[in-house]
Amino acid sequence: MNGGPSGFNNAPVTKSFIITCVLFTVMFGIQGHSFKLGLSYQDIFRKLSIWKLIASVFAFSSTPELMFGLYLLYYFRVFERQIGSNKYSVFIIFSVMVSFLFEVLALAILKDPTANLLTSGPYGLIFASFIPFYFGIPVSTWFRIFGVRFSDKSFIYLAGLQLLLSSWKRSLLPGICGILAGSLYHLNVFRIRRAKFPKFITSFFSRLSWPAMGNPPTAPARSLAGNVPSYTTRQVERIYPSTAASSVVEPPENSIATLVSMGFDRNSARQALVHARNDISTATNILLEAQSH
Repeated sequence: MNGGPSGFNNAPVTKSFIITCVLFTVMFGIQGHSFKLGLSYQDIFRKLSIWKLIASVFAFSSTPELMFGLYLLYYFRVFERQIGSNKYSVFIIFSVMVSFLFEVLALAILKDPTANLLTSGPYGLIFASFIPFYFGIPVSTWFRIFGVRFSDKSFIYLAGLQLLLSSWKRSLLPGICGILAGSLYHLNVFRIRRAKFPKFITSFFSRLSWPAMGNPPTAPARSLAGNVPSYTTRQVERIYPSTAASSVVEPPENSIATLVSMGFDRNSARQALVHARNDISTATNILLEAQSH
């Protein structure tokens, strides 16, 4: 399970966010201020340390947290491909803001002025993403290790658990707040899942994004509209010639949505389902085989 095609194809907002996290983390690490990161009761209710509020969104406080955090952010780019960069920007803002409000509420209740209770980093976004991951990403394979049954999703959960417990109480609370934020988004509170930003905002992020390495050279920006065949679509057409029009059975919309949620574009998903006679497992194998060519 790799979250769909490699690289940052159709995920410019995710790329910008990851680059920002790396820059903030490296900057504070070089300056030797990593140990100062993290929010406390004093930072919010007495000192109002604005720089800490901003740093807490992007900068990880340690290298292990950075590695696991970047791995999860990179995998969760599948959601930007699924719902589009515009709505994914809304998801980021909503997750960060709501999880931060929960963190402030927790600090107000605990009222401990002596300790940094909350670790630094985009925990709100990362753990909010586990909610759509749980409900929206299907299990594709199962396997056993020492008699214990695991799915391909288990590695993502284990990475999340490692990050959640990386700083024990300091990371546990932001992680829980992120899960609560993701749950509210999933429940469509205030119809947030319908909200969109003006197009110039997401296009601004797209222009800021640095060139991604290893992307297929012929991949379009986004092919959900169905007007330009993607790299994978052409590979499917080459490996599996088109079915006669009279025998084509239009795939169910929920089957197409399942494959799109795995990171494949809509045209490729539909065509693979047609060749697989609407069998999702077979269609997935067709798409993966097309990517390998």
